[in-house]
Amino acid sequence: MTISPESAQQAMLVRLSQLQQQAQGGVAITPAVEQGSFGELMKTTVRAINHEQVQASSLMTAVETGASEDLVGAMLASQKAGLSFSTLVQVRNKMMTAFDDIMRMPL
Repeated sequence: MTISPESAQQAMLVRLSQLQQQAQGGVAITPAVEQGSFGELMKTTVRAINHEQVQASSLMTAVETGASEDLVGAMLASQKAGLSFSTLVQVRNKMMTAFDDIMRMPL
């Protein structure tokens, strides 16, 4: 069974169109906890980022073992998880700097 170049090209164009629509959708930021403490918000955020990391890892493993051919989807999930983690680290660094500044304030 051979695939014609036209059908392969059409399939690629459809996939690129889907990816473009997904990329244009942007990232929806929704509050993780509507009411509650800052600690609960942080716990929920860390759990969500961990879930993204695990999901990206499983997608990459599926591509590496040949169970899936969605390399683009796996790379997007990996980049999204990496970006989320980097953002979390930056928030933590800012919080630690603010805490140090507060502790150094004269009474």
